[in-house]
Amino acid sequence: MIPAPARLSAWDLAAVGLAGLRARRGRAVLSALGVAIGIASMISVLGISAVSSAGLQEQLARVGTNVLTVAPGHSILGGQASLPLESVARVSHVPGVVGATAIAYMNGATARRTNLIDSAVTNGVGVAAARLDLLATLKGTVRSGTFLNAATARYPAVVLGTYAADRFGIDRPGRQIFVAGRWMTVIGILDPLPLAPDLDATALVGWPYAEKELGFDGHPTIVYERSTADRVTTIAKVLAATANPEHPDQVQVSRPSDALTAELAARAAFNGLFLGLGAVALLVGGIGIANVMVISVLERRQEIGLRRSLGATRGQIRLQFVVEAVVLSLCGGVTGTIVGLAASLLFAFAQGWPLALPAQVITLGVTAAVLVGIVSGLYPARRAAALTPTEALATG
Repeated sequence: MIPAPARLSAWDLAAVGLAGLRARRGRAVLSALGVAIGIASMISVLGISAVSSAGLQEQLARVGTNVLTVAPGHSILGGQASLPLESVARVSHVPGVVGATAIAYMNGATARRTNLIDSAVTNGVGVAAARLDLLATLKGTVRSGTFLNAATARYPAVVLGTYAADRFGIDRPGRQIFVAGRWMTVIGILDPLPLAPDLDATALVGWPYAEKELGFDGHPTIVYERSTADRVTTIAKVLAATANPEHPDQVQVSRPSDALTAELAARAAFNGLFLGLGAVALLVGGIGIANVMVISVLERRQEIGLRRSLGATRGQIRLQFVVEAVVLSLCGGVTGTIVGLAASLLFAFAQGWPLALPAQVITLGVTAAVLVGIVSGLYPARRAAALTPTEALATG
């Protein structure tokens, strides 16, 4: 008498599949690890990309894209040109300009923690004179202390960029450093300036003090101009001739926000590369699961034969092994998703950027794991279902 096909509920099917995995835990963990690495790589790339994009876009929104810089180029003979003394005033009178300021680097001047340090050891920190409206134009902020004002700009007071402060080991105002051969008091430390990253490694002194005590001739090195958003392109065309009417060809005009935009594009390109590497790791993990399931079919031929003899259908056998593959892959996928999200959150916390993690990232991780499990389990499942009860029991 041929036994009637057994009824197997979804719950029973899951229990049978899990039983097969529990019997071979070490192998299951190693197989799931490959999928976990692939999913974690993809989730990390997508998560970190989202966080980075949100952080850079937040910076662009905060500082704006309507700032232009004017810097001296080279003369016709190849020498270093200079901007006229009136360049800042001229730029500020251009229609549409809402703010213009400048800095001037002190060639030959050094900033050191103490006078006992050799003057050749600068740690990459420069010295520059700054106008009082520098932070207002660049929308910069002070991390600690205060910026230069009409009073302190006339005395030996200095404001440090974030990198300069870190190099000198100074975390609060009130300390003294040795600048241009004299002791000066640190009155403030700046936050990073996205539109003027060079100033992060600069010690800023007052414009009047530099003219009186440091031999500064008044010629600015860089002029920063902020205009209304709809006038940026128009102003950029006339800025060189405005700053230096006699030699507009010796003036370089640039838009600092273009560097942040280019950084966004570069990160997007690298994200595609890393996603490809994550997909390769995921493929390797899927192949590993398929290999484990094939070996499992060979080792469990007696079990398959016994279940077939007791009434299990080919479809139930097939589903059992597909469920095992999906559960195995899903465990790796969930683990990889958690690791990838954790990496993204840690990156956001370390950078101080917003936690912009789209919900689609989690869905992608779980869906990819299920698809890998189904695809990698199909061949082993079909092979197991193709065994007849007599054939499976005979080879035990």
